[in-house]
Formats: sequence, structure tokens, C-alpha cells
Amino acid sequence: MMETFVITGAGSGLGRELALLLAKKGQEILLIGRNDGKLNAVKKEIETAGGAAETLIIDVSDPASLPEKLEQALGGKTVAGLINNAGVGHFGHLPEMESPQIEEMFRTNTLGTIYMTQAILPFLQKEGHGNVINIISTAGLRGKVNESVYAATKFAVRGFTESLQKEYEGTGITFTAAYMGGMDTPFWENSRHVSNPSRFRKAREVAEAIVNGFGEKEIIIESKKS
Repeated sequence: MMETFVITGAGSGLGRELALLLAKKGQEILLIGRNDGKLNAVKKEIETAGGAAETLIIDVSDPASLPEKLEQALGGKTVAGLINNAGVGHFGHLPEMESPQIEEMFRTNTLGTIYMTQAILPFLQKEGHGNVINIISTAGLRGKVNESVYAATKFAVRGFTESLQKEYEGTGITFTAAYMGGMDTPFWENSRHVSNPSRFRKAREVAEAIVNGFGEKEIIIESKKS
């Protein structure tokens, strides 16, 4: 039976590239996101290349709906892993940050990662093995100017990941922290924080490094400098 990998934020950027790579390796992909059009475009790309994919619209920060929706989508499937890739970023001087921006980052980046992991773990425990990869960013390794709240959400995910590595040591379920710098993706489209994202690594290059590092405790991929 084909194994299924679950990827959040799968409609564009790094999530899309990870989905295309894993599908090429023979995994069925459950594409999770908030934009049906983008998810279906990735699904079509995968199927055109001979792979298998399904889509699921989910709010990763809503713990009440996750178990039921995932059970409907994954019931009877062999789940191989989860990539927590969904994330949002609002940047700026702390006094100028608005509470809805702060709350959205914690809901998606931190709570979304925690709730998705919590909901997927029973599927991995049933198989006795699997990989959870948390896309954290180098903002989870060190603070950065005008990224105080964003970095706070990512430092939280770092602590979450490192703790689960200890809790599940020797179980066959691995947790990988992926720390990468800025990428040339649509993440920066509505932001003035980065003036020239094209100087960054391409999402495909970062996706390949992450897939090659499955099972490692951490993967660090620095941005290219201009």
C-alpha cells in the first residue's frame, strides 16, 4: 500500500516543492491549506507527473475540527509522516505590531504546529514509525531585527520539537527541526521586510535538503547572502 505524507501550507512555495518531491518518490500526498484553488493546482501537477494526491481545507489552529477531518481524509491509509509547513509572518518594530498580527502568528506558526502534530501522532503510533518535520526558520535559532514576535513563535516550535525528540526517542517516530533562512517564495509578496527575495535560495533547493535530512534532529540551511 502506498504511504501517505501530510503537508500543511502545501499550496505554494516550500510546501508545494516538498509535495512534488515526495510524490515523485512514491508517496501519496495529503495537501493541506486554506486556498482550494492553489491546493488543486498542486494536486494536478502531482497527478500529471504520475503521482497521487488529495486536498484538504483545514484551519490548523482549530483543534476541535482537526481529528475528525484528518480521520475522514486518512482513515484506512498508511501515514508515513507530517510536514508542519504552514506559517505566516508579520514584521516590524514591536510598538507598531498590532494584536491581530501577533495572534495570527502564534495561532498558525505555534498552535497550528502543536495541534497538527497532536492529531497526526495516533496515526504514526499505529504504524510504529514515521517522520514529523517542523519548518521553523533560522528565526528559531537567533533573534533578528524587526522579527521579535515572529522569532518568538519559532523559538516556541523549537522547544516543542526538541522536547518531542526526547519523549519519542527509540520509538521509531522521529522529529526534525528544519531551520532555513529566507527563500525566494510568495511568502514575501505583501511584505516590505525583504526588498529583494530573488537573492535567496530557491524553494526547490531547500526542499531537497529537507527531504534528504528526514530522520535527522536538525537541518540548518542558511540564506545565500547578496
